Amino acid sequence: MNFHKIKTAIYSLFLTNYFGLKLKNISDNLERKRLRLNYSKILLGKLKISVEVKNRERLPRDGQFLVVSNHRGVIDPLILEMALEDTSIFGLWISKKELYSSPFFGIFVRNAGSVLLDRGKSQMGGFFSDIKKGVKDGSSIFIFPEGTRNKSEKLLIEFKEGARIIALKNRLPILPVYISTHTDKALGTALNDKKAEQTIVIEIGEVIDYKDRTNLEELYKKQFNI
Repeated sequence: MNFHKIKTAIYSLFLTNYFGLKLKNISDNLERKRLRLNYSKILLGKLKISVEVKNRERLPRDGQFLVVSNHRGVIDPLILEMALEDTSIFGLWISKKELYSSPFFGIFVRNAGSVLLDRGKSQMGGFFSDIKKGVKDGSSIFIFPEGTRNKSEKLLIEFKEGARIIALKNRLPILPVYISTHTDKALGTALNDKKAEQTIVIEIGEVIDYKDRTNLEELYKKQFNI
């Protein structure tokens, strides 16, 4: 591990926990959105990564949605926060149990607005109940329907069924977004070369009616020509 990578890792740990603690007693969604966005801007700025939003005109200015995105790297949530900067859309992230207990991300994930997904539980009633409460309180839901980071060479891996169920149960229109840049590779470049300046591209799709029974993965692939 080179010195730049070590220094960036220490700075990222400090920044993530600093904002995690700032978010602890914040209940207003727009204030949480502002802090999450500020965190994203600072960390991506440190990494010299900028975000280009394609089809920005498709972004709703407000409302509640199930926002679905592909997942190639740990910085993907930051990319989405940047893409939604000029909207009032605030979402709870569907977050795996491992993130809640992570010494790096744990404080931030627990306080920034998320719903815990524990795949080890035999019953999922509590998970769907937490989502319903979040939606009732005015939040959107942000999810990676692939269920995990795509570490393959494929552009997309199989979607889990949970995203469709969440949309139907909560009558949430689906806002698809596609991060076309391989974010894990971009992060690797940033950590290995402090002079590298990179742009990550995220594309905005057309809103899908939650009542549309077409396979969500098929709809997603069609919108982004995958």
